[in-house]
Amino acid sequence: MEDGLPSQRADATSVYDEMTSFDFVFILHLMKEIMGITDILCQALQSKSKDIINAMELVISTKNLLQHMRDNKWDDLLVKVKSFCEVRNIDIPDFSAAYIDRRGRVRLPQDNFTTENHYRVDIFYCAIDSQLQEINRRFSDDAMELLILSNALNPKKAVESFRIADICKLVEKFYAQDFTRDEKEQLEIQLKHYEYNIVKGSDYKSLSTISELCQWLIKTNKSVTYNLIFRVIVLVLTLPVSTATTERSFSAMNIVKTRLRSKMEDDFLSDALMIYIEKEIARNVSIEDIIEDFENLKERRIPFS
Repeated sequence: MEDGLPSQRADATSVYDEMTSFDFVFILHLMKEIMGITDILCQALQSKSKDIINAMELVISTKNLLQHMRDNKWDDLLVKVKSFCEVRNIDIPDFSAAYIDRRGRVRLPQDNFTTENHYRVDIFYCAIDSQLQEINRRFSDDAMELLILSNALNPKKAVESFRIADICKLVEKFYAQDFTRDEKEQLEIQLKHYEYNIVKGSDYKSLSTISELCQWLIKTNKSVTYNLIFRVIVLVLTLPVSTATTERSFSAMNIVKTRLRSKMEDDFLSDALMIYIEKEIARNVSIEDIIEDFENLKERRIPFS
């Protein structure tokens, strides 16, 4: 602001004015409160060790805490922000006055929209509601029940309490089309034998993940004996229980969709990201094979006169 070039001083002054405004301070405090609630859930979901039950408990507690903040913490937040501004001589707007937006247009008089309404409704409620909507979208009641029931197959937990009823409920509610009625009845019988012969065995206690369990069943040929249970395990392993793929996708998007490719359509972007993310698989596919596949597609052949 003091030592830079004229253009730099103007930019620095503009940024300083923004950072010392009530708007900036309010939003910063609001972010701190919301992220303080959601951080433990984010850390749990990104952890390499996936404890589904604890993660689902954190989802429920995060939603409840955000809702409690929305219903009861407005006054507390406002007191914190005003106290912060008073200590640093930052102007505090009149909350009872009619709100004027940044473009200088006053809302219609019949709206009776005050400055307090703006900060409370447009920012405070809106920010918390967006967080709640995102959590509800990613963790619906059905999705949470699916994950909790799937955890009944986790060998690390099954040693303590193997829940046959949960596995049967999992199949009946979420994988009904993958099993016939006779197979569902056979599955319950298999689970009883599985509990007695497998879960109580010494080798089983050394397993810690469903993936390890799947590999061990194949290695010992028990996947044939308990074929229906093995089918359930394979279905559960298709669940996206890790955020790693999502994080890789966002990282890849910054590389694939550059400034010069900003108008790329969604389908083409999706195809390009798939090739980039799964580059190890793509390397095994030769250009000649791709050309041959296209040549074999009759509908793509161009008729010659």
